[in-house]
Amino acid sequence: MKYMLLMQFSAKDLDIPKVEEWPVEDVRIHVGYMRDLNAELAATGELVDAQGLAMPETARIVRAGGGGAPVVSDGPFAETKEWVAGWWIVDCGAESRAVEIAARVSAAPGPGGRPLDMPIEVRRVMSEPPVEV
Repeated sequence: MKYMLLMQFSAKDLDIPKVEEWPVEDVRIHVGYMRDLNAELAATGELVDAQGLAMPETARIVRAGGGGAPVVSDGPFAETKEWVAGWWIVDCGAESRAVEIAARVSAAPGPGGRPLDMPIEVRRVMSEPPVEV
């Protein structure tokens, strides 16, 4: 079964500066931790994909416009207090393993080497609708 692990950042839950403001060595340690974890998951055959996302200031909201032209607006909007910072798609035998991986992602080191304890949402990737549908 495949699971998506969504790394969510919330200014209300985490009192840390943006990663661009971290000391360079703290960024190196954080990125090294993520690379090592991804390499371990790739070696076990569990890693399908993992990506970090640019800061939300770069987001664009797209809607289908009349006449087929897309309508694009800047995001995020003022009320946005949380955003997805990155994701993993893992292929593992049980949800419990996906939860175990998510906990390791959550423990990634932040400023000063302290674990971020960032919330990681775990959701099963649906390959097809239930037979009853």
